[in-house]
Amino acid sequence: MIIPYTDIEHDTLHNLIEYYVLREGTDYGEQEVSLSEKVAAVRRQLKSGEVVLVYSELHETVNLMPKQLFIQQATGQQD
Repeated sequence: MIIPYTDIEHDTLHNLIEYYVLREGTDYGEQEVSLSEKVAAVRRQLKSGEVVLVYSELHETVNLMPKQLFIQQATGQQD
């Protein structure tokens, strides 16, 4: 289930984004990108709707994921 990011308290959302960024270990190429820049980028993606905050009732977890991936998983589509 998608949770509107605006329903999450600011500090909690910030911590969720930081955890996501640190866990993902995303490669930004040859240029170093600071944690605060990565967090800001994810926050922008949340605001634009490109990334969504998802709650799994089965696992009782919250995760950030690309909206397209969520839709594919929700409808059972595969590439």
